[in-house]
Amino acid sequence: MNVEILQISADTIPSLKTWAEQLGGLPFPLLSDYWPHGVVGQAYGIFNDERGIDARSVFLLDANGVIRYSHLYAQGTIPESADLLPRLAAI
Repeated sequence: MNVEILQISADTIPSLKTWAEQLGGLPFPLLSDYWPHGVVGQAYGIFNDERGIDARSVFLLDANGVIRYSHLYAQGTIPESADLLPRLAAI
């Protein structure tokens, strides 16, 4: 679908590396929003200052960087590809 997937969290780079290794690798990059802590999450309005983490969320941007879809998930919920594929196709 000519898309690029980036996963961003407020975890440290060593934590993300270990997590990816435990999963057997991932087909997309894991990016750290650790320092300055949560600056990307804050920019997107999803950083939880009390817990020091980003809320689980998805943002789909078009080729011009415009957010075309966003969704905030309940804690512990994992976004499903099947839910996102039709939204990507619409963009």
